Amino acid sequence: MNKKPEILSAKEVAKTRIFRVEELQLKFANGEHRTYERLKAGGSGAVLIVAINEKNELLLIREYSAGIDAYELALPKGLIDKNEAALDAANRELKEEVGFGARDLVELKKITLAPGYLSHKMSIVLARDLYVEKLEGDEPEPIEVVPMPFDDIDAIVARDDFTEARSIAALYLARHFLSQQ
Repeated sequence: MNKKPEILSAKEVAKTRIFRVEELQLKFANGEHRTYERLKAGGSGAVLIVAINEKNELLLIREYSAGIDAYELALPKGLIDKNEAALDAANRELKEEVGFGARDLVELKKITLAPGYLSHKMSIVLARDLYVEKLEGDEPEPIEVVPMPFDDIDAIVARDDFTEARSIAALYLARHFLSQQ
């Protein structure tokens, strides 16, 4: 296994309201020097929730996605607040975006998005034994909740309006986890 490169320096080279670009000066074990850039995550990470109700329906949301200028189906998600545990953040986001809390929460896996360029990490959480509870969220418009049969994962993934890779990965992780029970 290769030895991790030494970070000789790290400096912020650009900043927006939500993004920070960091430049890294690296020295590899073989003596090579390189400059890398990455989007540096702030905060404590994020959660993505696979919520399944008592009818074995997956609770998806439809919301505007500025990156592709379209309304997309996806799983509920959000940032983990400072000093908040991932499972607590998942339950809070579920209440804000879907109008349900969960009595049974399981962290399935922590994933990265594009680890060569992004430092962001996200916890995939399975939520079951749901109960009605709505918290006020920070979305600019009401989020549409779209229940779909959990057993139809392959059909959901095939939809033209369900393209987010994190949501696709989360569905397959949840299906695998549940098949082992």
